[in-house]
Amino acid sequence: MPNIQHGIEVIKNNVKIAPLNPGVYRMLDKNGKVLYVGKAKSIKKRIVAYTHFEKLPDHIKRMVSEVDKMEFIIVENEAKALLMENDLIKKLEPKYNILLKDDKTFPHLMINLQEEFPALRKSRGARKDKSRYFGPFANATAVNNVMDMVQKTFRLRSCRDSVFHNRERPCMLYQIKRCSAPCVGKISSEEYRKTVDEVVRFLEGKNTSLQAELSQQMQEASAALDFETALVLRDRIRSLSSVQSGYNVEYADINSADVVAVKKHKNMVCVQVFFVRGGQNCGNIPYFPKQAQEMSEEEILEGFLSTFYAEHQAPKEILVSHKLENSDFLEQALDCKINFYQRGNKAKIIVRAVQNAEAAIERKLAETATVEANLYEMQRVFGLPCLPQRIEIYDNSHNQGSYAVGAMVVATPSGFDKKSYRTFNIKYTENTNDDFAMMKEVLLRRFERMSDENRPDVILLDGGLGQLHAVHEVLQNYDLNGITIIAISKGPERNAGKEFYHIIGRESFSLPFQSSIAFYMQNLRDEAHRFAIGTHRKKRAKSIYKSQIDDIEGIGAGRKHDLLNFFGSVEQIKSASVQDLMKVSGINKKIAEKIYNYFHN
Repeated sequence: MPNIQHGIEVIKNNVKIAPLNPGVYRMLDKNGKVLYVGKAKSIKKRIVAYTHFEKLPDHIKRMVSEVDKMEFIIVENEAKALLMENDLIKKLEPKYNILLKDDKTFPHLMINLQEEFPALRKSRGARKDKSRYFGPFANATAVNNVMDMVQKTFRLRSCRDSVFHNRERPCMLYQIKRCSAPCVGKISSEEYRKTVDEVVRFLEGKNTSLQAELSQQMQEASAALDFETALVLRDRIRSLSSVQSGYNVEYADINSADVVAVKKHKNMVCVQVFFVRGGQNCGNIPYFPKQAQEMSEEEILEGFLSTFYAEHQAPKEILVSHKLENSDFLEQALDCKINFYQRGNKAKIIVRAVQNAEAAIERKLAETATVEANLYEMQRVFGLPCLPQRIEIYDNSHNQGSYAVGAMVVATPSGFDKKSYRTFNIKYTENTNDDFAMMKEVLLRRFERMSDENRPDVILLDGGLGQLHAVHEVLQNYDLNGITIIAISKGPERNAGKEFYHIIGRESFSLPFQSSIAFYMQNLRDEAHRFAIGTHRKKRAKSIYKSQIDDIEGIGAGRKHDLLNFFGSVEQIKSASVQDLMKVSGINKKIAEKIYNYFHN
């Protein structure tokens, strides 16, 4: 490595001036581009390791040979260093760091204990301070299963507050024994609060002690000849017993932990994350970090933990598949225990997570091989100049011209890139029944924002020759070199698999019926159609549920929420007097008069 001596000298010179404080360091090449971002409990002690060239892995040796400059950022503690490192990696994408594209938020169950009759709800995203959260769950299915179980066993309400405050008789959930109907006084506030406390204990995994207490209460109710209460308690105990019998005994001694396992296999890396809460498996999710092939599994795991838990709240314990050199730093930064087990039930769980990571790699490789084969066939069939790396598929959706939207989905050799999907509210097309004009507007707005980084190899239009010519006409002043525009239209009798494909300068043709490439092209078109329809429906639904209150100046989301909770409907707000309006929290006389005048002028 020609510059290795220079790189070592740069690092040695920086060791002399590096701070002993916790912080983040950056390594830059001669062009000022960041090569690597690292964190440390003591920056000086950490970067000394890079001067011991003979002990470094090959990829780190290459990095050192490129180093021309170093920069340091001092922070207060390990936690701040972790967050700073994560922010810089996401922003700069250094080529020697593990890159984890993770913008996912995990669903939780939420109970607001400040309410008189708290509801059990699903939550995703920002948290409210007054609520208790349980999770995370890996996906919506996992959280729905637990919510369904809790409703059957404890009968907590799940309705919106506006519905709850305006019920006059029990809903269907009460009839099928899925709710205790606190809305109409079928249960007292004290009894409901006891049930809420039981739900909290259940979600915390304290099922054994809870069952014992419920058994005692059932015996006391029977002795007092309160057989109705005894029957309710009996059913609750049976439900809890059923739940516990379905638990995997391996998770029984785990209260709150994530299991994180890494596996390198066939030149691919997968990190598998299992969520275990209250003795039950809340699902798992695989990650495939980039730029990790040359790193050891220990390095990958440490880099993953840093990035993942800078974005997500860490549990009390993290079980890992490899022993980590810097686990003490991560424990301080994340305020949790990081443990590596070689014996016992926890070791078995870790082994299973590793096996899941390997299986995920096999599935990923199979999917990638299929997509790659289809891309090569696509290149051959359509005469593409190169193997397509970015395919953009476009479709429009509207309801007789109303709520018109355009949609773009993106496919790559790795599959659909959902972060690159875009929607276009049709703004400039006067006749939104004109699909050609709408497609022109969408493609024109897309090309106005095109850069070298997001330039497509193929544009696939859901439409026929008319769509194809319209798009070529509107894009005639743009550089289309290397971009192939294809239109796909319905075949005879609109049969799937008999579509026609249209390209300028070539006769229209169809693909072999039920061939792999035909299915692939249909899948691309159908994904764009699904996304366009879904976007259109959301836009239409938002318009339908838009309230007249939204047009009153000074009435934001909070006051609108309070008004609807108090009165139940817009019609009731319309008929309310100024004095009645002032009874709502946050509505003073001036605002009440404004609302009254809006509806009565």
